[in-house]
Amino acid sequence: MELKEAVKLALQSLWQNKLRTVLTLLGVMIGVSSVIAVVTLVNGANTYVTTKFSSYGADVFTVSKMPALIMSSADYERYQKRKNVLYDDYTYVRDNCQHCVGIGAQQATVAKVTRETNSVTDCTIRGYTWQMPMLENLNIAEGRGFTEQDDEHAAHVAIIGTDIRDNLFPGIDPLGQELRADGMPYTVIGVAEKQGSTFGQSQDNWVGVPLTSFMKTYGTAKSVTIYVKAGSAGPVLQEAGDEVRVLMRSKRHDAPGAPDSFEVDVNNTLVGFFSMVADWFGAVAGAIAFISLIVGGIVIMNMMLVSVTERTREIGIRKALGARARDVMLQFLVESGAMALLGGFFGVMIGIALAQVVTLVIGFPSTVKLWSVLVGLGMATSVGIFFGVYPAWKAANLDPIVALRAEL
Repeated sequence: MELKEAVKLALQSLWQNKLRTVLTLLGVMIGVSSVIAVVTLVNGANTYVTTKFSSYGADVFTVSKMPALIMSSADYERYQKRKNVLYDDYTYVRDNCQHCVGIGAQQATVAKVTRETNSVTDCTIRGYTWQMPMLENLNIAEGRGFTEQDDEHAAHVAIIGTDIRDNLFPGIDPLGQELRADGMPYTVIGVAEKQGSTFGQSQDNWVGVPLTSFMKTYGTAKSVTIYVKAGSAGPVLQEAGDEVRVLMRSKRHDAPGAPDSFEVDVNNTLVGFFSMVADWFGAVAGAIAFISLIVGGIVIMNMMLVSVTERTREIGIRKALGARARDVMLQFLVESGAMALLGGFFGVMIGIALAQVVTLVIGFPSTVKLWSVLVGLGMATSVGIFFGVYPAWKAANLDPIVALRAEL
C-alpha cells in the first residue's frame, strides 16, 4: 500500500467518525496548546528582560543600596540597615573613576502631574543626571535631552513620555510648555520615543527632571542608584567594577575585611538568573503538558482499538484480496498519526491564541518561535504513532479467515 493511499483511507475514516475524532483529539489539543502557550509566554518574557537589561549595554553596571535580586526576607532586612547611597557618593566616583566611560545616577518617585485643567495621576517622576538618558539608551524623539549645565544649575526643565504628551498636551506642541509635578513647575524640553506597555503597565507615563532639581523637591537623604559604563565587557568591565568598589568603600569608610555596604550588579548576571528561572518554569510547565499528551495518546490507543474491533471484517476482506500485514499496519499507523497531527495543529492555534489573549489582557509579553510550533507538532505526531503501534500490530496480525467470520 502506498503512503498516499494510506493517508486517504485514514482521512476518510476520521471524517466518517467526526464526533469520536474530536473527542479523541481533546487530550492532544490540550497538551500541545499548553506547551505552545507556556513556551510562547516564556520566550516573550526572556526577550523582554534581555532587551530591557541590554538597553543599558553589557558594559554597564549599577551601584545601589540593595541588590536587584533579594532571595529572602532576612536578606532584605539586612540590606535595609545599610547606609543610603547618596549623591555625594555619585560625585566622588564620577570625579575619581579612571575606567568609567560614562556615569550617571537616578532616583524616582510617584506624583501627580498637572497642566492647566489636565492632570495625570500615578506618574513616575525620574530624577536624572545629564548622562542617564544616554546610559539607558533613551532616545529623544522631539526636542533635546539634559545638559551638564542643567545638572549644575538645577534647571526646572523636563523630558516627558508619550503618555504625558498625549494627556497633558493634546493637539499642541509640548516643547516650551510648562507642567507641574507635585506643584513644582518645569518647562518641557524633550519628548522620548514611545516604549509601549509591559505586564499591563505603560512605560511612557513618566517625567524626567534633573536629579539636582529632583532633590530640591524631595530631599537629599534618599538613596540613589549609580549607573557606570565601562566602555566594553570582559576585563575592562571587571577593572571598572573593581575601581568603583574601591572608591565606594573608601568614600563610605568601610572597614578592611568588612563586607561592602552597597551592591554592585552586572546586567548579564541578572539576565542569566531570570533566564534560569524562566527555563525551570518552562520545564515544569512542559512536563505537565507532556503528561496531557500521554493521556491524549492513551485515548488515541483506546479509540484505535475500538476502531480495529469495529473494522475486523473490513481488515479480513483486505487481507483476502492480497493486503499484506505491513499494509494493514501502515494504514492504522497513518490513521493514528494523522489524528494526532490534526490535534497538534489545532493545539498550536489554540496555544498561540491563549498567549495572545494573555498579552492583550495583562500585557505579559509573548513571542512565537517557529521551533516551538515544530516541536509541538512533532510531539503530537510522535505520541499518536507511538500509541498507535499496538492497535496497528493487532490489526495486522488478525487471521483473515477469523476476520471474515466476524459479524457486521
